[in-house]
Amino acid sequence: MTSSVSSPIPAVRGTASARRGHILDAAETCFARNGFHPTTMQDIAREARMSPGNIYRYLASKEAVVVALAERDRERGRALIAELEKERDPRGVFEGVIARFFLETSRDVAILRVDLWSESTRNPTIAALKRRQEAERREWMIEIFTKLATSPLCDPAALCETISPLLKGMIVNRAISPNYDPAPSVRLLLDIVDAGLAGQLKAGKACKGRTINE
Repeated sequence: MTSSVSSPIPAVRGTASARRGHILDAAETCFARNGFHPTTMQDIAREARMSPGNIYRYLASKEAVVVALAERDRERGRALIAELEKERDPRGVFEGVIARFFLETSRDVAILRVDLWSESTRNPTIAALKRRQEAERREWMIEIFTKLATSPLCDPAALCETISPLLKGMIVNRAISPNYDPAPSVRLLLDIVDAGLAGQLKAGKACKGRTINE
C-alpha cells in the first residue's frame, strides 16, 4: 500500500467508485493511526464522514476493506510498472519499483503493512491474501531477474528468496524507526542483485554482508 495516510479525509460526492475509493482512503488512515484490530467500521465511517449504513453499501466488512485495499494497491503497482516500461529498460523498471515501494514509502504506510502482516498470523482471510501477494511478487521478480541475468549460473528464484528478507526488513525498520534511512539497504540490495545476476550467489559463503562465492 503506497498512498499517504496522514492527511485529513474530506467528504466526497460522486460516483460509486469515487465513494468506495474515499472509504478506502479513510480506512488506511484509521488502520495506520489505531492499528487494524482495534479499528471498527464505525471508526472508518466517522473518518469518511459517512454513516455506518452507507459504508456497508460499498464494503460489507473490515476484511472486505482489506481485500479492496490490496486490490487497489495491486492495480496501482501494475499501473506503475506499465508506466515505467514505456520509458525504461527492465533494470530501470526494477529500480523504479524499488524506489517507489521502499525508498519513498511513508512511515504510516510501513506501519500499516507491518500491522497487517501481524494480523495475517491470526486471520485466515488476511493470511490467504498475503500468500497471494507474496506469490505474485515472487513471480514478477523471477521474471525480471530472468530478463536481467548476465550469467547462465544466475538462479532467479534463489535470488528472489535471498533479497526477500531484506525487502521486508526495510519495511519493518521504516515502521519502527522514525529516522530510518532505507538508502544504504537499497544500495546493499542492488549489490546483491548484481551478484545474483552474475551467478555469484552461493549459500553459506558470507562476504561483506552478502552471500557470494569466495
